[in-house]
Amino acid sequence: MLTLFYSPHMTSVDNEAGRASGHADIPLSAAGLKQTSELGQHYADQKLEAIFHSDLQRATTTAQIAFAGRNLQLIPDARLREYDYGDMTQYPVAQVEEEFARRIRQPFPNGESLLQVVKRMGAFLRDVMREYDGKSVGVIGHRATRYGLLYWSSATSLEEIVNTPWEWREVPIWRYELYAQDLEKLTLPA
Repeated sequence: MLTLFYSPHMTSVDNEAGRASGHADIPLSAAGLKQTSELGQHYADQKLEAIFHSDLQRATTTAQIAFAGRNLQLIPDARLREYDYGDMTQYPVAQVEEEFARRIRQPFPNGESLLQVVKRMGAFLRDVMREYDGKSVGVIGHRATRYGLLYWSSATSLEEIVNTPWEWREVPIWRYELYAQDLEKLTLPA
């Protein structure tokens, strides 16, 4: 069993402006920089073997500050990125979210679908499982990262994932348990 602790990156300048960043490489805001230290405090007692994070700077910075001084390997991975919203990158969040139900299998124009997101997350999880089975790791990512974790850890349907409102938490840490046999058995929908 792989125990995985997931947190989204802290507040970015686009979050504050109400824009959906997608693959745009947007920095954290001043508030986000402060939140990273608080996030690190919430993880202080958690025994982790490594921290994986999206290669976008808002997730990279979150990981670097939250886990500073912990002697943990920080491993960037592009498969943990947010959706690629394509032509809708940096559109208003509400406008992008309206598209989610239509973008389960059909990609955003010049971007990707939820099915593509979940596929790349599955590849990431199988790779991590091979090296860290029986251990605990941290993951700093995005909404898409969590959607992939929901699918692979609980076989929640893609339709249910996009139609369930985002769960905001005071302490933004979610815990998932994944089993190698489940990752191998679960297939992507057509």
